[in-house]
Amino acid sequence: MSRFTPGTMFARLALLLSLFVVLPASAADDPTDAQRTQMALKVLRDIQAMPESAIPDRLFDEAQGILVVPDTLKIGFVFGGRRGHGLLSVRNPDGTWSNPVYVRLTGGSVGFQIGVSKSDVVMVFRTRQGLNDITSGKLTLGAGASVATGPVGRDASAGTDQQFKADIWSWSRARGLYAGVAFDGAVIAIDDEANQRMYGPGSTPRMIFEHRTANRPPNVIVDFRDALEEAGATAHNRRLVQREKGADIDRAVEAAERGAPAATTPAPAATATESTNAPAATPEQAGSQPEQESGVTTEALPAAAPPATPAKKKTGKP
Repeated sequence: MSRFTPGTMFARLALLLSLFVVLPASAADDPTDAQRTQMALKVLRDIQAMPESAIPDRLFDEAQGILVVPDTLKIGFVFGGRRGHGLLSVRNPDGTWSNPVYVRLTGGSVGFQIGVSKSDVVMVFRTRQGLNDITSGKLTLGAGASVATGPVGRDASAGTDQQFKADIWSWSRARGLYAGVAFDGAVIAIDDEANQRMYGPGSTPRMIFEHRTANRPPNVIVDFRDALEEAGATAHNRRLVQREKGADIDRAVEAAERGAPAATTPAPAATATESTNAPAATPEQAGSQPEQESGVTTEALPAAAPPATPAKKKTGKP
């Protein structure tokens, strides 16, 4: 009966590392930044097009940031590794969505696992804490911010966390539908090289978010941002409809309890206060100390967005 020895453990770890480095580098069809952006756009549209696996409307409507990582590579041979490149957009102070910055997702694990697979990853950030950590260095999921398995379906509740209290919610799709998945231990860091290629020399995350880069973003980046705007507006409008339906039911119940006929006149239009989203995102936790990574641009985010109003879909290219 064979047993693991330090030598065999080292050999398997070396094999894993060699696969993790050589396999992606040797791929002749390794996507360009523009192609990766197009893939992320497709992932975003796919997850929102399927009601049974879409991000819940409330979660999308209250999100402060959304990360999409297409074709995340996962390799396992006792030791496991994960690697992917994706796009991260944040909600602007006026409620619209920013141009995306390019990021890297990496991670490791130990356990019974073997093989190579690819999956699409989507993460929704409810607070600015994790976003600030990413733009100030890097974020280790589960350490710098709590990560929860994302519920599926537009009307889904969060099960054990119905108030959506976790900082980050995550989904993954290897085949078929998206499903919630935990990413504790994975690291998200800014991909400065990709940002320089797509936005021009000297581009920092905050410059990208505030549209102050040397180069105008390519059309594919504008398309990604517009898709976020459209999905956000759709989620917000569905929530308004559900709120109005709930108000109609409450009025009917109250009328029945008084023995009076239910009102047949249209319900009054929602006021500016009623039509806003849920309260603004929780402030960053005091004392947060993001991990720093050598060679990565560090910069604080702009102020958190106020309660969102229906997003305005952008038309045309910049």
